[in-house]
Amino acid sequence: MKIVTANRLIDGEAVWLAADHGWVETIDGAEIARDVATEEKLERAGKAAICKNEVVDLALVDIDLVEGRIVPKRLRERIRAAGPTNRLDLGKQARKGVRIAA
Repeated sequence: MKIVTANRLIDGEAVWLAADHGWVETIDGAEIARDVATEEKLERAGKAAICKNEVVDLALVDIDLVEGRIVPKRLRERIRAAGPTNRLDLGKQARKGVRIAA
């Protein structure tokens, strides 16, 4: 399973591609590709967003579902989803209502 992530061009925020091809600021809103055809569809939508100067650094990210939550396999992507590891009062993890899966 995979999701698409990028950085929003206007402010550098880590964002994820949602089912409506919009960009969401929390990983829980990402559309999950469960097959190659969906991966290709999401990648095309991401590349279209690059052409519109909405995002940069597009990447397909391998994930697992843990108790129904999206958890990236790579530590780098888990950090991007949460925020800095040295300060829990900063980043997405500090926002009200945001739950981060380990």
